[in-house]
Amino acid sequence: MRPHVAQPALTAASGRLLFIAAAIALSIFGWSRSLLLTSTPIDADQQQVVLQAIDVLEHAGFSKEVVMLRHFANYRATDNWWNAYLRHSQAYAATNFPLGVVTLYPPFFRVAVDDVERAAILLHEAQHLLGAGEPAALEFTWREKARLGWTADRYGDTKVWKNTSEWTSTDVPSLFECGADDYAK
Repeated sequence: MRPHVAQPALTAASGRLLFIAAAIALSIFGWSRSLLLTSTPIDADQQQVVLQAIDVLEHAGFSKEVVMLRHFANYRATDNWWNAYLRHSQAYAATNFPLGVVTLYPPFFRVAVDDVERAAILLHEAQHLLGAGEPAALEFTWREKARLGWTADRYGDTKVWKNTSEWTSTDVPSLFECGADDYAK
């Protein structure tokens, strides 16, 4: 006579949960693939520019952001169907969270004056890759800009600086309120 060995039984409820989890995973995979299939990857020259900007972030000590940008971001040169629907007409880049698709628009390459400015843009996008919303990404980038060497005395007249300053002051006005010493916080 064989001893009775208890077999774990798959209950109806756990079977449904497994089905739902698989459906969600398949949906996310399908959505991410559709974003990649409806956009164009950046070319080799653009990839080199991105890597140089990431090196600036690495040298400034943004290790968490560097990991996200090097290993989890999928860089695209044209809008996918979702970004085309949302219309990021004035952006330098756009990130589809949590899918890791980062679209780099032509101004990222043409308007940003150097690797430091591109690093500031990527620092912002890395915050989105980490789950931050737009105000939080703007605030983090603005507060940490000096670590990159992205300062008003060197970049205050550039288009990227002016745009970022405007967008940040609109979304996070508290960063631009002057204290008792007449300096911004």
